[in-house]
Amino acid sequence: MDNKEFRSLRRQLKKTQKQLSELLGTSIRAVQSFEQGWRNVPTHVERQLFFLTYMKLKFQKDLQPCWMIRDCPLHIRQACPAWEFNAGLFCWFINGTLCRSRAQDGWSKKMKICRKCEIFIAAMKA
Repeated sequence: MDNKEFRSLRRQLKKTQKQLSELLGTSIRAVQSFEQGWRNVPTHVERQLFFLTYMKLKFQKDLQPCWMIRDCPLHIRQACPAWEFNAGLFCWFINGTLCRSRAQDGWSKKMKICRKCEIFIAAMKA
């Protein structure tokens, strides 16, 4: 996540830097550093910011779960954590999901795929 995306999501959440720092459990200086591009946004902060954005927007949408959009066969669904936890709109948040029938290696690799996925894109749109 770059500084522009970080700032954009904060604004989308309608939070000040101070309010967002409290939500993320970090300092206001850290939030300022992320927005200025002086520090990279850590994985756990990126993940939390996506979570907050999703939770704020989820009730505004009428979306189908990932396994329906992807038409996953039953044996893939049953092996996937997104199915197990009934999190088909939240698949991008859960490590170990079987996106495209295979688990991804860690958050960074997973997010490279998720950022191009229509499920994630729809979940993050205002």
